[in-house]
Amino acid sequence: MKLIRELADLSETERGGAVTIGNFDGVHRGHAILIERLIERARELGRPAVVFTFDPHPVRILRPEQTPPPLTWTERKADLLHALGVDVVIAYPTDHALLAMTPEQFFEEIILRTLDARALVEGPNFHFGKGRHGDVRLLEELCSKWEIGFDVVPPLTVDGEYISSSRIRECIARGAVAEARKFLTEPYRIRGMVTHGARRGRTLGFPTANLEAIDTLLPAAGVYAGRAFVGGKVYSAATNIGPNPTFRETLPKVETHLLDYHGTLYGEPLEVDFIERLRDIRTFPAVQQLTEQLALDLQQTRQVVDQFIRESDSIGRRNGN
Repeated sequence: MKLIRELADLSETERGGAVTIGNFDGVHRGHAILIERLIERARELGRPAVVFTFDPHPVRILRPEQTPPPLTWTERKADLLHALGVDVVIAYPTDHALLAMTPEQFFEEIILRTLDARALVEGPNFHFGKGRHGDVRLLEELCSKWEIGFDVVPPLTVDGEYISSSRIRECIARGAVAEARKFLTEPYRIRGMVTHGARRGRTLGFPTANLEAIDTLLPAAGVYAGRAFVGGKVYSAATNIGPNPTFRETLPKVETHLLDYHGTLYGEPLEVDFIERLRDIRTFPAVQQLTEQLALDLQQTRQVVDQFIRESDSIGRRNGN
């Protein structure tokens, strides 16, 4: 899979394929259904399956105060799309010139001239061009005029509601990471840089990595079971989001304890998955009660992650992976 940030870097072998255009924030199961159709069209053409997305999100340029916190960063998005079978991801450097194009200009400049698309696959709510004035009806007319294949893939519903990035964002914001995981293709993940903290966890026997510079939506305050990724290895991890009221600390922090990890992480990038929320943040009457609870958190984390791995392996076997 190739991630392209400049259209000038697009080779002839990466043009003339099946294309879908959108933000694909979070890369959820609804996206996966659309990508499945995209790959079918690409294989029929014998050409690449191409995702054209935007970096940054157009709203960040037009209405920055209304920009929703992202669920994925660009490289993570590309990795998730690659796992679904996409050949090329184009992260277009969004600017005012692009956003000023009329729907017809966007179609001619980007879809026809630059991508040389032979097939387009979109959802029913797709809009394009200045002011989002272009819709699937107009896109179908333009594709028909230029003899480009066109598919509209209906949105996926779970429990009677559409799966959407907004719905997933709402789950994450209230800490319902297990619910969000039902809608996503992979567990929700954040990334950050490990910085020096108060080192209180080390004195308690539970050293943690203090994460800062996190550029995606944070789950609500609480303690979570998940996984951490560092140096090409994966560790079960318990993550605390919020203050430490037992020590009268009020500033929220993100601290992760990697089970069975020995070494220092200061100055290193760290990625953390969230599989299940374990409990609320609370004040303990004494340090001993806190350390006892931390031990229980780690035990439960190991159990949750082990169960997640078993379930993932079982699904993989059923799917023939």
